[in-house]
Amino acid sequence: MGAAVTRAIRNFNLENRAEREISRMKPSPAPRHPSTKNLLREQMSSHPEIKGEIARKDDKLLSLLKDVYVDSKDPVSFVQVKDAGTPQKPKEFRLPKDHHSDMMNVNNIPKGKISIVEALTLLNNHKLYPDTWTAEKIAEEYHLEQQDVNSLLKYFVTFEVKILPPEGKKAIQSK
Repeated sequence: MGAAVTRAIRNFNLENRAEREISRMKPSPAPRHPSTKNLLREQMSSHPEIKGEIARKDDKLLSLLKDVYVDSKDPVSFVQVKDAGTPQKPKEFRLPKDHHSDMMNVNNIPKGKISIVEALTLLNNHKLYPDTWTAEKIAEEYHLEQQDVNSLLKYFVTFEVKILPPEGKKAIQSK
């Protein structure tokens, strides 16, 4: 049943659509430059045999063209060959340092990388206890490069909230 409906829709108004396509204007070649037109006219008038050569079909060339068989394949890129030739080393993983990994479903972390929670923890530890949590200790503890840890401590800071009392009132001292 579905094929009959599809065929009816496909063949609907077929003759009119075909007639419209046949009568449509075909694209014309791009206009030639005026200087080129003059040169072509001069060449055609001085060598009338060229017009015949252009219109003539060469049977020998046509038979050679029929004998041509092209079999092509996509070239293999250099990157794919390189990847296929060298086996990839398995990555080393480590377990997260704290119990907050359950929130983010992180089971293991590649060596040389840290999670967001670990990054915030180590930044906070370094801010609170800079003598004990040095860049060297952090790099050793979290299996990171020394240069990466130095950049992390230099360019990233944890948020700090300070509540300032109004100028006219005294702050209530906490007991």
